[in-house]
Amino acid sequence: MTYIIENANILKEDKLKKASLLVRNNEISLMQPELKRFQFTRMDANPFIMTSGFVVLDTAIPAEKPFHELKDYFIKEFLLKGCTAFLTAAAVKHEYSMKSDIKGLRARLLSSPIDYIIGVRIPVRLLTPSFVRKCKRERVPVIFVEVTDAEELEHVPWGWVRESMFPYNCPLAPVFLGRNGKEKSRIKTVWDKWMKEQKIPSMPEEIMEHEPLSRRILSKIGIYPIKGNIQQGGELTYNLYLKPSEGLTIEESGLFHYHRDKLAVTVQKGRVIRAGQEIAFRPGFGEHIIINTPAYFKMAD
Repeated sequence: MTYIIENANILKEDKLKKASLLVRNNEISLMQPELKRFQFTRMDANPFIMTSGFVVLDTAIPAEKPFHELKDYFIKEFLLKGCTAFLTAAAVKHEYSMKSDIKGLRARLLSSPIDYIIGVRIPVRLLTPSFVRKCKRERVPVIFVEVTDAEELEHVPWGWVRESMFPYNCPLAPVFLGRNGKEKSRIKTVWDKWMKEQKIPSMPEEIMEHEPLSRRILSKIGIYPIKGNIQQGGELTYNLYLKPSEGLTIEESGLFHYHRDKLAVTVQKGRVIRAGQEIAFRPGFGEHIIINTPAYFKMAD
């Protein structure tokens, strides 16, 4: 089916843009300010604010729970919040088990109703050239590195790690496990020093869980513009919010946190998964998204 979504108020972070979308086969085949010359069925989106589906980090999905509990979790943490994809990580304790750890997590997520991206989470002792090369072979798009003490970072062979990352260059994301704020601050200072000195693709800050991932983070991992984006040639995935009474000067994160009651419709890959408070839960509708090139679409720092 081909139709037009016209007068869409598309919000990207804190910028609002008016556009009309020509939809064909559940993809956005054309996106322009106006599409007057076409004679297809039209849907007026002017009463709404349109955002891309949110992508969040969640490394504690209860994937081993009974299906009804997992379903409730997906609905509460994702579908009711306008999330259409999530980033998660397989906990890896030994280098030899990485492939099976990822495979096991992927198997436990087969019933997911939304798309997902899988990274790995490791103690800093596993951050070696051979481990990074394995991540590269398995197309792991992000490595979460747990650091409990700043001294641990001094023993990592950073130069060799950097060389082993090329050309895939999946970023490192720190998880600071210091016992107090002062200790965490010191760990972060040492982390920043090594990342800058060795020019290693990385996140300068910890990625917050259950928060919409910013364009910058999505871009570094390679999720954007595949996900978290409304673009010509892209999939038809979006949220529609009723326009807040205070006007249109709002950010995507503000809609996510403070205007959830205004979320009217969520569409994923052309199919409505939420209309008002009604949820269409489709187990297995989500796909494991493979990132072939992290940071392919680079944003200016």
